[in-house]
Order: sequence, then C-alpha cells, then structure tokens
Amino acid sequence: MKKQIQSVLVAMCVVTSVYAQKNVPVSIKVLDDKNRVEVYIGSQLFTAYWFDPSMEKPFLYPVNAPNGTIVTRGFPMEPREKERVDHPHQVGLWFNYGDVSGFDFWNNSYAVPKEEKSHFGRIIHRAIEEADSEGGMAILKVKMDWVAPDNEHAEKLLEESTTYVFSGSEEVWMVDRITTLTAVADRVVFNDNKEGMLAIRVDRAFELPSDEPVVYTDASGKSTEVAVMDNEGVNGWYRNSEGDEGNDAWGKNARWVELTGSRDGAASSLILMDHPQNINFPACWHARGYGLFSVNNLGRNVYNGDLDRFQLVLNKGESITFKHRFVVATGKLKEREVEAIYKDFTAQ
Repeated sequence: MKKQIQSVLVAMCVVTSVYAQKNVPVSIKVLDDKNRVEVYIGSQLFTAYWFDPSMEKPFLYPVNAPNGTIVTRGFPMEPREKERVDHPHQVGLWFNYGDVSGFDFWNNSYAVPKEEKSHFGRIIHRAIEEADSEGGMAILKVKMDWVAPDNEHAEKLLEESTTYVFSGSEEVWMVDRITTLTAVADRVVFNDNKEGMLAIRVDRAFELPSDEPVVYTDASGKSTEVAVMDNEGVNGWYRNSEGDEGNDAWGKNARWVELTGSRDGAASSLILMDHPQNINFPACWHARGYGLFSVNNLGRNVYNGDLDRFQLVLNKGESITFKHRFVVATGKLKEREVEAIYKDFTAQ
C-alpha cells in the first residue's frame, strides 16, 4: 500500500505545480454501521462512498469543493429548496449503464414500481477490500456485483472491482476511479446507449439557465410545479477540450469536459476526464443543461449519427477496465490548468 501511494504522489507533481501548493493530508473513515466510507481532505469532508443495500447502486455523496461548496444535488438524499426533483436515480457521483444485456441499470430507483423491476438491474456492494491513507492520498478498493433482473429471479451478470484514489491540494480535489468489469454470465452485451457511464448530478447553481417548465422542491421537500424556471443564481457553463461550449458540449467527443459556476458567490470548476486507454477514446459526453454531467465510453451512434453503432460483448471470464478522473476546484480554472491536470492523469 505504501509503495502504491508513493508512486501515485510522485506522478501528481504536475497538478500541485499549477498552484504551487503541497498536497493536503487525506484521511478515510469506514462507518460500517452507517453503510458508508467518509473521505476527508484536511479537516473538510470531500465525499462519502454510500453502500446502503436499500439503494440500487453505490455512489459518492455529497461531493464538496475545497471552498466548502456542495456541488452535488441534494435530492433524493437531502432535498434542498428550489432544486429539481426529476430523475431520482441521478444521485451523487456514480457509475453504471443503461443497456446491459437488455437490462437498464441506469434508470433504476425507488420510483420504479415493483411490477416493472424485471426490466432493471441493480449494483450490489459486496466488500471493502482496502481503505487506507498516507499523507496526501487515500485509496478505497471495493467489490460489487451487477445483477439482473432486480427481483427474486436475479442473476449475476458482472463482477466489478473498483479502486478510488482520493487526493487534493488546498484548491484542487480529485478522485480517480479505476473500474474493472468481469463477465460472470456466459455472454454480457453492452448496447449503444446514451445512459452512462461515470456521472454526477449537480446542484441547481451549476445548471445552465433555461426557460423550460420544471418541478422544484420547497424548503420542506414538497414538490411544486412551475411554468417558467427561476434562473436566479443559475450560471453553469460547459467547456470541453475541443472548444465546444454550453449545450453544444452534449454528445461531442472530447478528452475532458469542464463545468463551471458559482454558488452563493463562490466559484467552482467540476471536470470529468477520459483516459486514452479507455475503449472508444475520446468518449462521448452526456452533458445536459439540467445538471446531469457524464462521460460515456460505450454510447456512440446514439449521440452522433455519423458514428458507427457500437456493441461491446464480454464472454464469461473476460474483463474491461475504465479509468476516469473527477476534479473539483476552487475558482474557474484556465484551460492550461485543466490540461496540466489532464497530463498528470494520463501519465500515470
């Protein structure tokens, strides 16, 4: 463990040089009685890995910025006033997919009626294999099973082995997610689908302004329909590595996408990064103005008719690995700063 942490810290020198800051100590706390693992950078909570068996998948929630801003949406975990209550499956920062051998792992939530669960899959946390930290790095290794359908007839399709690497300086916090999926069923098929893969649902402030009708929550969590959206304090903006901005970032191929915005006067940058070793690099992006922000390595033609329809088949025992990085930083990062962080990520 010590050698692994030291090797990653050496590779991170490019990131810390952006701000001329040293990495802040990272600590990790396993709370089995609460079904979560908390990660702290310095004395501040960065995020927590939730593995409550009542949920349809594990996820990271909340996600906080170094300036103290909560960047994830509260609903459905902790509804906040004037935020959307759509898509209850979009919670925190998570990884799954919308069409695995015909089963929908993406849209599953408490809102799906029991009689319809036969169309959906569930990701079940099985074990924490490692949770350790040293200085400016923490590593969490977990095992999960992808099972379908989500009822008493469930069959295990995939085994997931994921390593989270948490790190941060005073103004830049990061988590790398290295995900290996191994087929347990005889044949597992990932069909071309826009619902995937590593995603975050952000706070209302980081959405792009819109004049569409919406359903909000009030201070008590009660849903309220409004005909015209209130865009006060809503100022999110996408920018990708290829120069596409705003809603034009949706569906495009890019190495990274940055979402910037300010909440309560504090500016933050949220960045997702794709790795050159991932299949179909550079990925397409499911970057929606309403606050869904995801990188999708398996969706192709569904985003862009000029791309070939894609299908990934894993036969029993075969595996595929995905490497992604999520960054949350204080302020609006310049392109050269994002590129420096990306260079570090791809050099590891």
